[in-house]
Amino acid sequence: MEFGSLIKYHRTQKGITQKELAAGICSIPHLSKIENNSKEANEETLSLLLSRLSINYEEVEEKEGQIISLIRDFEEKINFFLREEADEIYHKLKEIEHIIPYSKSIYLYELYKFHYLLFKGLLSEAEAQKDLLAKQRKNFSQHEEYLFLYYHAVSLIMKGQFKKADEILDSLGSEKNEIISGDFIYHRALVKSSLEQSGHAIHFGKIALQIFMNEHNFIRILHVLMLLSINYTHSKIYEEALDCFRHLIRNAELLKEEKLLPQIYHNMGYLQDKMENPKEALVYYEKSLAIQTPSYHHYLVTLYAIGKIHYMLQSTDNAKECFQTLRALAKQLGNKKYRLLADFYLLHMDSLEKSIVYLELKIIPYFNEINEHNEDLVEFYKMLSDYYNQNEMYPKAFKYLNKIL
Repeated sequence: MEFGSLIKYHRTQKGITQKELAAGICSIPHLSKIENNSKEANEETLSLLLSRLSINYEEVEEKEGQIISLIRDFEEKINFFLREEADEIYHKLKEIEHIIPYSKSIYLYELYKFHYLLFKGLLSEAEAQKDLLAKQRKNFSQHEEYLFLYYHAVSLIMKGQFKKADEILDSLGSEKNEIISGDFIYHRALVKSSLEQSGHAIHFGKIALQIFMNEHNFIRILHVLMLLSINYTHSKIYEEALDCFRHLIRNAELLKEEKLLPQIYHNMGYLQDKMENPKEALVYYEKSLAIQTPSYHHYLVTLYAIGKIHYMLQSTDNAKECFQTLRALAKQLGNKKYRLLADFYLLHMDSLEKSIVYLELKIIPYFNEINEHNEDLVEFYKMLSDYYNQNEMYPKAFKYLNKIL
């Protein structure tokens, strides 16, 4: 505990001069050096000074131990995704926040607070906390600097700035003086996955999975299995993906992970679709949709996937119903992408020629504008290439075939 700063704070708060506080205990110059933390004072002197300020020395020492213990537990609860326990410890720390600035753990507390705000998804508050910490970086220990950069990378991931996050994590990962945590490795895998580097994502995911299994960190195990499942799917390693999803579904259902289950079911549906099992895909997509809220973006993603399956199975009435609902919800939520896609498929089921014009004038330019060169875009290029080839408009057919290649 920085007793000097603590004494100075309470002395000035009470309006007591250095002369009044030092009287009969120590000299004024000695007190001044103590207050500026430039001189160590013995326990007896500190106890007398604190007593005159109506502060109990033993209680302050006890608070130091309490702060260290709470901060250690705080980070552990966050890493194990124990939300209620993390909230409880945060409130306890807030109750003694007035004394933490005089603790040796002040920067650790502020760094873990940054982590907590990210954990809670409070991005604007986390950004303000990051700016506050940035002003104190010159005082950080090597470990504190590592934590600052790591949590900054996590904040970049949450804002979708994956390349910047990847640079920071790669740099930190090359350092040998830090204990490698499962969380850190998981975020490396997550960034690689977001950058569509499936091989690297699988590599780091396997390492993170082993660490979390050794720690019995069950929720984080589910997160890594999800990430591995998705990247196995993208890499067309379908049996491995299927095995991961089976473990995921069984354990997520047992743990009643309601926030994770919709995503698990959706991605299992995607895997089944890739394995050319459309009816099985439909079952999982519908299970996902049933436990989602219509006011969120992910609901649109799943509803669109269901509409496409019905379209592919030539279940026209069901497909139209899906795309009509999708269009209405997309308009309501201001989501241009899914409004355009819904309009296209509804048009396509009524008039092939009109839908082709719509595809070229509306869909393709929009996807290029938002730089989403994903599977849908490739599918649309193929659709255009096939259409123009069948109508013997070979230059246009070649144009779109070339885009696919």
